Amino acid sequence: MKLIVSAMLAGLVFGSGLTVSGMVDPIRVLNFLDILGTWDPTLVFVIGGGLSVYLPVYYFMVKPKGKTIFGADCQLPTNSKIDKQLLIGSGLFGLGWGLSGICPGPAMTNLSAAQPELIAFVVSMLLGMFIANKLVGR
Repeated sequence: MKLIVSAMLAGLVFGSGLTVSGMVDPIRVLNFLDILGTWDPTLVFVIGGGLSVYLPVYYFMVKPKGKTIFGADCQLPTNSKIDKQLLIGSGLFGLGWGLSGICPGPAMTNLSAAQPELIAFVVSMLLGMFIANKLVGR
């Protein structure tokens, strides 16, 4: 139960942060990707702000203990191999993000607006995740 509550709180904080920073606006994200046109560096500062909070917590609390705040084991990735599956997956993610201007976090945050485009995006994203899991055999 603690893990469900902490996951819900983390999602709420994440969604709130996206909203406050304006990263739920696809135009702002597309402008970040438009380096030669109307480049907007705001996303760099949002990422920097997130890392400035996360990195000290990770290096001083999580990594040495190997446990979460609630005492559960951390499931940190051990695979550092760059393979075809990773490259294709990250390429598809980046292509989807670049074409739509929205990634999964902001899409879920904006879902409450009930815009048909966002609903189509989330349904397509979930369908893609389902198909990928079936293809990989998980």
